[in-house]
Amino acid sequence: MRIVFRYEVNKTETKNVFNAVRNMVLASGLPVEPAKVNKNWPRLSYGPAPAQGQRAEREYLDIYLREYIPAADVKAKLQTVVPQGFEVISVQRVPYPLPSVQNLAAAAKYRVQGDFSRLNASGRKWETFIGSGQILIQRRAENGLVITLDAAPYVVDSYMAAPDEILCTLQRVQDKWLRPEWLIAAWLGIEIPFADEAFTLEDICITRQSLLWRDSQGGFHVI
Repeated sequence: MRIVFRYEVNKTETKNVFNAVRNMVLASGLPVEPAKVNKNWPRLSYGPAPAQGQRAEREYLDIYLREYIPAADVKAKLQTVVPQGFEVISVQRVPYPLPSVQNLAAAAKYRVQGDFSRLNASGRKWETFIGSGQILIQRRAENGLVITLDAAPYVVDSYMAAPDEILCTLQRVQDKWLRPEWLIAAWLGIEIPFADEAFTLEDICITRQSLLWRDSQGGFHVI
């Protein structure tokens, strides 16, 4: 079963989310397969977690059951034990041979919000930056070495929906994800430390709206 859920960031610390979800599944009484690492835990497969500092409108979870149960019944059982601050959005049955949500996710949609008129000292338009043939992102190591990445292959589409809001869809390339923080930093002229995987931007709110899968024709669809 594939579960889509969300939780209130101000009520639940990210590091406690996995424990809360695992306890919810155990308390539901669903006939779950045991995890390989611990037979007392349910076998679960989480979708790619949002990066540190990001919010997410939808989180994804695959639950492996030992017997068939209608999706509506699974949702009802989960809703009776859902933790405070959590909401189960949808439940759907996924045939066992299909990829887990972790492997299925091919792209993600993001909403980026901030006072860009104040932050963008250069005055360069977002559409000009994102529409160039190459979107160069530079990350500086402690020894002064600069590593340059062309982000263009990652960008499916992006536009400024409002003066304080950018929407973008970024795809996974060779099993790697591009953080939207890097795009915004490159546009604003903010240096990105090479070794800082927890790099965030002050006064910028980044929300992952959904994960997408790609069909055989290259089209993207919300998971």
